[in-house]
Amino acid sequence: MARTKILDAYVWLLCEEGERAATIDATAARAAVSKGGLLYHFASKEALAQAVIGACTELAARDCQEMAAAPEGTSVHFVRTSAVLGTEFDRYLLAVERLSQAGNEQAAQCLKSISGQWYELILAEVRDPAVAQAIMLIGEGIYAHAGRPAWWHDSDFDDRLTQLLELVANMKKLGNLNE
Repeated sequence: MARTKILDAYVWLLCEEGERAATIDATAARAAVSKGGLLYHFASKEALAQAVIGACTELAARDCQEMAAAPEGTSVHFVRTSAVLGTEFDRYLLAVERLSQAGNEQAAQCLKSISGQWYELILAEVRDPAVAQAIMLIGEGIYAHAGRPAWWHDSDFDDRLTQLLELVANMKKLGNLNE
């Protein structure tokens, strides 16, 4: 319980305040545990980062399983879920991005691995590397803009997302024709 509370506090700090603010002291205070209690579970800030990367890797594996089993197909599932924010996976993914931005090489490798897994699943479905890359970029673009105001993020967002999902479905067909 305390370990989970500490990890959640660290992830929150990474997401909301950035890697520099996510100190041992700030994490202990946010988790309402003593510094000694935190260090009992995580011997260092690096150990906290490793735990976040490990948890994100596990969540990504589950996400890939869901993606592979999605009735609408991997591509449509990838793009549709790119607009969903606030999930546990989303928080851990953002935390790992913050670690990567701060120069953590293992975090960067984790993100590269996750993107590679998504790409391979999409490529297996559409069978065309250019189409798979385009679908990845559509999903990544939606994810990048979903949490901030953008020209397309208004009351018509659901309609625009539906149009993009139809485009992705057509791109899947195109990819399979190019094989």
